[in-house]
Amino acid sequence: MNKILTLLLVLASLVSCQKKEPKSLSVASPKGTNSIEFFLSENGNPLYVVNHNNKTVIDSSLIGFDFKNQKSLNGNLGIINSTTTTVDETWEMPWGEQKEVVNQYNELKVELEETQAPNRKFNIYFRAYDDGVGFRYEFLPQQGVDSVAIMDENTQFQLTEDYTAWWIPGDWDIYEHRYNTSLVSEIDAISKRNHPDLAQTYIPENAVNTPVTLRNKDGLHLSFHEANLTNYAGMTLKVDNTSLLLTSELVGSDRLGHKVKRALPFKTPWRTVQIADKATELIESKLIVNLNEPNKLGSVDWFEPKKYVGIWWEMHLGKSTWDYAGSQDMNTFTEDAKPTGKHGATTENTKRYIDFAAKNNIKGILVEGWNTGWEHWIGFEDREGVFDFVTPYPDYDLEGLNKYAKEKGVELIMHHETSAAPRTYEQQLDTAYQLMNQLGIHSVKTGYVGKIIPKGEYHHGQWMVNHYRKVLETAAKYNIAINAHEPIKATGIRRTYPNAISREGLRGQEFNAWSADGGNPAEHLPIVAFTRMLAGPIDFTPGVFDIELPTKENNRVSTTIAQQLALYVVIYSPVQMACDLPENYENQPAFQFIRDVGVDWDRTEVLNGEVGDYVTIARKERGTGNWFVGGITDENARELTVDFDFLDETCSYKAIIYKDAESANFRTDPTAIDIENIEVNKNSILNIKLAEGGGFAISLLKENE
Repeated sequence: MNKILTLLLVLASLVSCQKKEPKSLSVASPKGTNSIEFFLSENGNPLYVVNHNNKTVIDSSLIGFDFKNQKSLNGNLGIINSTTTTVDETWEMPWGEQKEVVNQYNELKVELEETQAPNRKFNIYFRAYDDGVGFRYEFLPQQGVDSVAIMDENTQFQLTEDYTAWWIPGDWDIYEHRYNTSLVSEIDAISKRNHPDLAQTYIPENAVNTPVTLRNKDGLHLSFHEANLTNYAGMTLKVDNTSLLLTSELVGSDRLGHKVKRALPFKTPWRTVQIADKATELIESKLIVNLNEPNKLGSVDWFEPKKYVGIWWEMHLGKSTWDYAGSQDMNTFTEDAKPTGKHGATTENTKRYIDFAAKNNIKGILVEGWNTGWEHWIGFEDREGVFDFVTPYPDYDLEGLNKYAKEKGVELIMHHETSAAPRTYEQQLDTAYQLMNQLGIHSVKTGYVGKIIPKGEYHHGQWMVNHYRKVLETAAKYNIAINAHEPIKATGIRRTYPNAISREGLRGQEFNAWSADGGNPAEHLPIVAFTRMLAGPIDFTPGVFDIELPTKENNRVSTTIAQQLALYVVIYSPVQMACDLPENYENQPAFQFIRDVGVDWDRTEVLNGEVGDYVTIARKERGTGNWFVGGITDENARELTVDFDFLDETCSYKAIIYKDAESANFRTDPTAIDIENIEVNKNSILNIKLAEGGGFAISLLKENE
C-alpha cells in the first residue's frame, strides 16, 4: 500500500514538473527584428527586456502596481502558464494616411499568480511587431473583491544609454507646450510649471508626456506612448536623470482619492515602444492603431474628409470676437451687457465664408461663437450651465445658413466649447447632436478651455478619459464625427471609433497669434511630425498667408508661405483648415495648391527626414490617383532631394512646384514664393532649396496611363 502511495506521489510530482512554466519566456516579431524577454526575479518580481536586432534597447525593467486598501502587486509571483499567438491580417481604413494597414505580430500571454495570500492572478500580454512592441495588463477576478483602486502603475523603461529626447512636460491638463530637445539626463520638466499662456497647467513631477521620441548616437529611434486608452488615466513618464530610468506615472484625481478605479476583470491600455533605425520609419509605423480593436461602427460614409474655412482666425487676430454682447471686464458678468458690434459669427459674415468656400473647392465651414454663453465663459470659477449648444445668438440664422451652405455644396461644421465644464455638456449631448443630425451636420469641433469642473479633476485623468469616450460614442449614434480640442491624447482609438477624426493636443497655429513667448519656433513642426503626429491626426489649422500678422504687434508666423502649403501634406488630418481670412487668399497664385490638395489618402511615403530638422512626405489621393508632396525645414536653410520612384510606372504627371523664392526667409521675406510647372515620371529626381523656416509643396496631377 505504501509503495502504491509513493508511486502515485512520484507520478504527481512528474506531472507537476511538466506543467511548471520556466522562469523566463520570450517572443519575437515576425521578421525577428524585435523581441521581448520576460522573467521573474528571485523574489518573484516581474521584469522584461526589449531587444532590437539582437541588441538590448530596454534593459531589465520592473512591472508593478500600488493599490488603495490592497497590498502592492510587485513580487511573490509565479508563472502558471503561457501561450503564444500569431496574427497576420490586413484591414482597411475608412479614411486615413493609407487605405490598407498590415497588422502582423506575435503575442505572448503570461499568466501569473501570487505565491502568497491573497494569491491574486494577473496576466500580461506582450506583442512583438517589426516596428515596435506593446504590452498590457489584465486584472482577473478576486474572491470577495469586485473592483480595484489603483494609486499608481509602476511600469519601468530602463534605457541603455543617454538618448537625445524631444519632449514636453508631463502636464496633467494640456499638451500645448513648446518641445524641448535635451539628453534624457538633462530633462527638467518642473521648470515648465509657470507659463503665461497656460493657466491650467499642472506638472507635479519631473515627467514627460507621450509620445516622447528618443535617438541615440547610432541613429536608433525609440518613441514611447500608449494605445487604446480606455477607462483609465493617461500615462506620463517620470524621468530619473541619473539612472536613465523612465517610469509610468498616471494622471491623478484629488477629488476621488485614486488614479484609476475599475470593476474586475479588466485590461489596461497598451504600453508602446516604436523602434526605428531611422526617423522616417517612425511616421510609417502603424503600431498605435494596430493595437486597437477593429471598427465598431461599420460604415462611416456619412463623414467626408474635407478642407474647411472658418470664422476663427479673425478672432485670434483681434478683428472680431466670439461673444455677441459683453462688458469691458470679461471676468465680470452683467445682465446689462450690450452688443459689441464686433461679433464674428453673424449671418452676413458666415455667408461670405460660405461663398468663398464654394468658389474654391472647399467643402466645409467652421463657425465659432454662434451659440449663447460667450460673454461669461472665461475667467469664471463657476462655468456650469454657461453654454447652450442649441441656441444661436440673435444675429446668427443657423437653419437659414445651413440651407444656404448646402445649396452651395458646403457643409457647416458645428462648434461646441464646453469651457471645461463637461457635466454641462453631457446634459445636452443628445439634444445638441439631435439638432445636428436633423440639419445634416456631421462633424463638430469640441473645446475644453480652462480648469476642469469639478475641481480636482484633470483633462488627462480617468474621469475625463471616460467623458471624451462618452462624447465619441454618443456622437456615433447620431452620425457625427468629433474633432476634439484641449483633448485627451490620441491613442489609436480612431480604428475602433472612426468618428474620432482629428484633435488638437499640441501648440497649434493660434499660438503664433497670441503667445507671450513669440509663438511656435521654426523647429516646432519638424519636431511635431516625429512626436505628436505619431499618436494620430492633428487639427493644426495651416494656411496662413499674411505671415507677419499686422494686427498683432510682436507676433508673426515662423514659416514661409511655401511651408504653410507643405503642411497640408506633412501634418496629417482628414479635416484640413484654410485658416486665414478669405481676403488674404484673393489674387494669390499659391492658393491653387490649397484648392487642389487632397485630404484622404491611398498611400503615404516618407521620403526623408530627421527629428527637429526637416521632413518630406508624399501622399497619393484616394479616387484620383494624384500625388501631393510636402517638405519642411527648421530655422536652417537646406537642399532636399525628391526621388519620384514612388510614382506609378505607366503614368506621367504634371508637376506644379511651389517653393521658396531665392530671397525667401521666414524672418525677413516670408511671402516670396516661386511656382514652376514641369513634367515628371517615376524616373525623375528633383533637388529643391528650402529657405530658413521654409518648405515646398508639389501637386502631381496624373496625365496618362
